[in-house]
Amino acid sequence: MQATTAIKHDIKDLNLAAKGKNRIEWANQWMPVLQLIRKRFIKERPLEGVRISACLHVTTETANLAITLRDGGADVVLCASNPLSTQDDVAACLVKDYNIPCFSIKGEDKDTYYSHILAALDHQPQITMDDGADLVTTILTRRKELAAGVIGGTEETTTGVIRLRSMARQGVLKYPIIAVNDADTKHLFDNRYGTGQSTLDGILRATNVLLAGSRVVICGYGWCGRGVAMRAKGHGADVIVTEINPTRALEATMDGFRVMPMAEAAKIGDLFVTLTGNKSVVRSEHFSLMKDGAIVANSGHFNVEIDIPALERAAHSKRQVRDFVDEYTLSGGKKIYLLGEGRLINLAAAEGHPAVVMDMSFANQALSAEYLVLQAKKLEHKVYIVPEEIDQKVAQLKLESMGIGIDKLTPEQEEYLSSWSEGT
Repeated sequence: MQATTAIKHDIKDLNLAAKGKNRIEWANQWMPVLQLIRKRFIKERPLEGVRISACLHVTTETANLAITLRDGGADVVLCASNPLSTQDDVAACLVKDYNIPCFSIKGEDKDTYYSHILAALDHQPQITMDDGADLVTTILTRRKELAAGVIGGTEETTTGVIRLRSMARQGVLKYPIIAVNDADTKHLFDNRYGTGQSTLDGILRATNVLLAGSRVVICGYGWCGRGVAMRAKGHGADVIVTEINPTRALEATMDGFRVMPMAEAAKIGDLFVTLTGNKSVVRSEHFSLMKDGAIVANSGHFNVEIDIPALERAAHSKRQVRDFVDEYTLSGGKKIYLLGEGRLINLAAAEGHPAVVMDMSFANQALSAEYLVLQAKKLEHKVYIVPEEIDQKVAQLKLESMGIGIDKLTPEQEEYLSSWSEGT
């Protein structure tokens, strides 16, 4: 008989909780900055009584963030920010062992996904935490009555920040948002080193292909694209970059990668990885140019980066050949393999970013929530970057946890930097 609990939830199986607890505790060991914040939050309770609805990937690292917020006094509800990113044992543990309501099931369909978002919004949040801006978007379109009660929100990822800045430009954003993604201690590390490692981890778990000697096409050379390109090169791959931004294309060239239009890369690539935050980056004309056996994966937030409907239309047949690998057979018998239904491959087929890098991202989330409680009344309905003092504090704590010390300016150096009169 399945275990039951009094708090509201919709998860796969509460009996998975024991496994989830072990994994949450393992991740916690690698998140020393969040541990320090949690200890302070337990003493000070800066989020006392604040209702937080979080739409994030339900992973072991997210669990430790939710527990930290709860221990800071917050009333937290969690739902998934992607239909394939939930770790079901983690969701079970959060409900059973930590009494944190969770609405997420790995593999949920679109209707269930949005029903879970609405369930999280039934909490009438005062703070929203988004990874992709679906909570904010749903408030603006389907739950408008909730906006007046929200003091502020945070956003975890590039795609969400793009959407939120569009809302702000159009004057429809109803409360201030802190773009956690834009903190240096987030995108310079999480996006680059986290995505770089976890994306290849997901691809290799799904396919078991050899990267050495293969042609890997990286679509987009933002921080995530830089990370995957760097790691693929380390595996011995011939890395090709496609870009629309001339500065980034130039940077990729000087980093030692071949840069070319997608129409050229499509003819020679063995593995394609999209990381742009845009839609239809790989589309019909590219599928028609690809070689037999080409593999296509996405590590951007939404599954629109690959034009899956176009691939479906072009295919004569489709079958699943491995977990998270769908084989599409096109005219002439050519086969193209789509990984993880075009969703975030690092979370669909693997475990997402390592805890040690999510430590900084979620430290920013926790401290930004505290900042909103203290400062939201002074903020406009705009997208703000993480305050520099928070960003620097997270970096300082991370260095200390790693046993690394750095120099400080001498009084003479401080005076020199603050003046203009002394030259050669």
